[in-house]
Amino acid sequence: MVADKKLFYLSCVLITIGVVFSYSLTTFTILYFDYNEFHFFIRQLFFGISGILIMFFLSKLNPDNINSHKIILTILIFSFLAIIILPFLPTSLATESGGAKRWIRLGPVSISPVEFFKIGLIYFLAWSYTRRINDEKKAIKHEILILLPYCIVATLVIGYIYITQNDLGQSVISFFLILALAFFAGASKRLFAFGILIVMMIGIAVIFSNQRRIQRIANWWGNIQDAFLPLLPDWIASAIRVSENSEPYQISHSLNAIAHGGMFGEGLGLGIFKLGFLSEVHTDFVLSGITEEIGLFGLAFICFLYLWMILRIFRIAGRCEKKEHFIFCSGIALLLLFSFFMNAFGVISLTPLKGVAVPLLSYGGSSMWAICVGLGYVLMISKKVKL
Repeated sequence: MVADKKLFYLSCVLITIGVVFSYSLTTFTILYFDYNEFHFFIRQLFFGISGILIMFFLSKLNPDNINSHKIILTILIFSFLAIIILPFLPTSLATESGGAKRWIRLGPVSISPVEFFKIGLIYFLAWSYTRRINDEKKAIKHEILILLPYCIVATLVIGYIYITQNDLGQSVISFFLILALAFFAGASKRLFAFGILIVMMIGIAVIFSNQRRIQRIANWWGNIQDAFLPLLPDWIASAIRVSENSEPYQISHSLNAIAHGGMFGEGLGLGIFKLGFLSEVHTDFVLSGITEEIGLFGLAFICFLYLWMILRIFRIAGRCEKKEHFIFCSGIALLLLFSFFMNAFGVISLTPLKGVAVPLLSYGGSSMWAICVGLGYVLMISKKVKL
């Protein structure tokens, strides 16, 4: 049995691209904090190589062996416990960002438990949905009763993550996975639509509970309203028009960086907007920084590789004999797809920016390792699939 080589090589190529841009896009941050020139490059190279080794090691395991299940269950349990205790850790052990503790500091490395929790959540849902949901047609009331325990637990856990870490992006992704994988497991379209409606209502309530978020939504809508208001009746358009808004400087510089890159880019390492104009260019705005340096053609090639990898995972999922494997592979593909589009739409102001990184491309060890664990399990499962 041999794991899918195409998926492995595609993952390695994207990791390599991420490592290259961890050097190219971090010029200002290195100068500002007086780091060594190769500070981010060496760290991301370490994360990338170790991530590839994680994928390779996991791909060699047997997906039907109990030991392979114990690994990801251990990751789920420890990441969940880490999320619980993270707010109570002293600042010497926890790194803060955006006014909340999000990373546990282990020597020179900081670990974000929520990244590993998402992979464990996908595994748990695949295992549990296989036993709770089937393809038989049921009344919507019966389906709701089946999913109600998941929704209650998810609301408590994800709500805790949102409150303690102030991270709406990760909470949105987690809720999306719970609903989408229920649909993949056999839940009806009616239940999926009902779940989306409930999540939207919760999301609106969360937004309007905070004045800062209301202002961010207003600024975002003010920037794109001219494209949609002419399509609406006058009384609706006048009611939702935002007359005074200021474009967030990150979005402004992000769009300028993309425009400055043009079709072919300024050249690797020659971007201008990474020099203090565009914050977090090597993490949240990595796609903008990449586009400025290698242009829309270069970005299109990277998007092609990324989507090819996701389609490869869906192909493996579609040919799995076990429903549990099908749901897990589908979950990993959806996580990659949703994270990519949340980031891409955010940096061009199609949707509000949520601070979600691009897996494998953005700088960061936790995301790299967690995604590599997920890809490693997909590679492990691919040995049982005829491609």
